[in-house]
Amino acid sequence: MNSNEACHPLRLPPNIPAELEGYEWVPNTVGQSGGAVYRLCGKEGTPDMFLKYGEGVLADDISDEMARLRWLGGHVPVPKVVHFVRTSNEAWLLMSEVPGESAYQVMASCPDHRIAIVDAIAKFLRRLHAIPIGDCPFTSNHEYRLLRARARIDANLVDEDDFDEDREGWTAEQVWGAMQSLLPLAPDPVVTHGDFSLDNILLQDGKVVGCIDAGRAGIADRYQDLAIAWNCLGEFGTPLQRRFLAQYGVHDPDPSKLQFHLMLDELF
Repeated sequence: MNSNEACHPLRLPPNIPAELEGYEWVPNTVGQSGGAVYRLCGKEGTPDMFLKYGEGVLADDISDEMARLRWLGGHVPVPKVVHFVRTSNEAWLLMSEVPGESAYQVMASCPDHRIAIVDAIAKFLRRLHAIPIGDCPFTSNHEYRLLRARARIDANLVDEDDFDEDREGWTAEQVWGAMQSLLPLAPDPVVTHGDFSLDNILLQDGKVVGCIDAGRAGIADRYQDLAIAWNCLGEFGTPLQRRFLAQYGVHDPDPSKLQFHLMLDELF
C-alpha cells in the first residue's frame, strides 16, 4: 500500500536538490517496481513528482526505464523524465506524475464500472500493440528476458515469498524448470509495456490516460502484456478475464503462453 507518512529526503546528487526544495517526501510502496520510490508532494498548485533510486542491478533497471520512458512518451502517455543522474553504481530518476487513479483502485471501488474499465484497458492495449515494431529500439522478448531472469536467480534476487497462489511454496528453480517445459513458443512480436498490471494503468473519467513502470517496455510477444493483465483481472472474476481477452481480440487464448509469461513475471 501507499504510505501517507512523510520521510526524510533521500541523499541526492548535487544537481537535483534545488529542483525539489519545499517538496514533502512520501514513500510509495505500490507495485514491485524495484529500488526506492518516493512521491514528492509540492505546495498547492505545484504538481507532484516521483523519484526512483537504485543501486547495482536496480540502477541498471532504472536506467532502462528512463530510456524507455523517453521513447514511449512519443506514442502513449507516460511520465515525463524531469531529471536523470547515473553514476557507476547508482541511478536517480525524477519523473512527472500521470494524473488519475490506478485501474485496480477504480475496479475495487466502483464495481458497477468494471465492464467499462476492462473494455478501456483492452482498447488502450490494442493502441500500444499497434505501434510499429520497426520504430521500437528495445528488445524484451522471452529469450532476452530469460537471460535476465537467470541472472536474477543466480544473484538470489528473486522474491520467492511473492509468488502467485498457483506457485506458492515453489522455488525460483522450480519456476525456471516449469518454464523450460513450455518452450519453444511461436513468436508473435508487438511493442509491449512489459508489466501491464492494473496498478500500472491509470484512468480518469473511465478512460485510460496513461501507464507507469515502463522499465520492461520493448518488442516481445503480445502475451507478455495479455498474461499479466488477465492474471490481475482474476481477482474480479473469470467473466471479466474472458471479456478482456475478447475485447482485445483474442477469442481462443493460448494457455501455454499465458502460463509461460506468468511464470516469467515471477522472476522479476
